[in-house]
Amino acid sequence: MFRFGKRKPRSKVGKLIDKHGYTQEEFVSASGISRNTISRVCSDPKYVPSAGVLKKIMKAVRSLDTGAKADDYFDL
Repeated sequence: MFRFGKRKPRSKVGKLIDKHGYTQEEFVSASGISRNTISRVCSDPKYVPSAGVLKKIMKAVRSLDTGAKADDYFDL
């Protein structure tokens, strides 16, 4: 049975792309990172990506939020 109002847990990055109306697929295209990694970045608030992946994610995030810092979205 499908229930309305039940949502998947979202990380700060996931909430940001939701707020701006983007899909995870669009974020995959913008960042150049695999779909599985973006899914984890958007749903797991405790996930900390490697340095190379973090750099690509933050480049895509800054296209939505120009003043964004990695510390704003990840616990480094």
